[in-house]
Amino acid sequence: MTGRIDMVRGRGLPLAGNDIDTDQILESRYLKLVTFRGIEAHVFESLRRAARDRGDAPHPFDDGRFAGASILLVGRNFGCGSSREHAPQALYRFGIRAIVGESFGEIFAGNCLSIGLPCLPVSAADGLWLRSRCEAAPETELTADIAAGQIVSGDRRIPFCLPEGRRRRFLEGSWDPLMVLLEARNLVDRKLAAMPDIARAAESGAQRRGE
Repeated sequence: MTGRIDMVRGRGLPLAGNDIDTDQILESRYLKLVTFRGIEAHVFESLRRAARDRGDAPHPFDDGRFAGASILLVGRNFGCGSSREHAPQALYRFGIRAIVGESFGEIFAGNCLSIGLPCLPVSAADGLWLRSRCEAAPETELTADIAAGQIVSGDRRIPFCLPEGRRRRFLEGSWDPLMVLLEARNLVDRKLAAMPDIARAAESGAQRRGE
């Protein structure tokens, strides 16, 4: 999950409703997991099970028409609620590579950024059009062009407003803070060399850990 992200292509997965919080995306009981491996199996778990138990139409994440879709289409204030990073991790591992909606929880959008999952805000009218279009024609291909700031569906171009700082990090490939730190290792080493007290403390810590 590293590198530049300038474009995301795929089919849309429409998800109705506003104010879908992180507890609906991934329930709090999964926060005690020590690894994200396999967490995608639990995304929207209770809502998907409830739909099956009631004999309702399948939840969109279980709907075979949208199998393999990689662009999630949502409404207003998606990802509100608690700041758990498990929610974007579950969506990413499910196969979602971009989320398009009217607005997003701020912390959720930041957590998505740190794993390379763009949250792209569009107008309410355009968001509704995208969800309706993909619901009626699940084979519809979408292209989210980060550089151009637009989503392309056929001959229609829908603008999105991504904050410039986040847009630049996707385009430069600097959205992964750990990778940025590792790439700056020489600079960090030079800085440590210029600060002997800090370097000695770091070396002492490494020795205690047996490194």
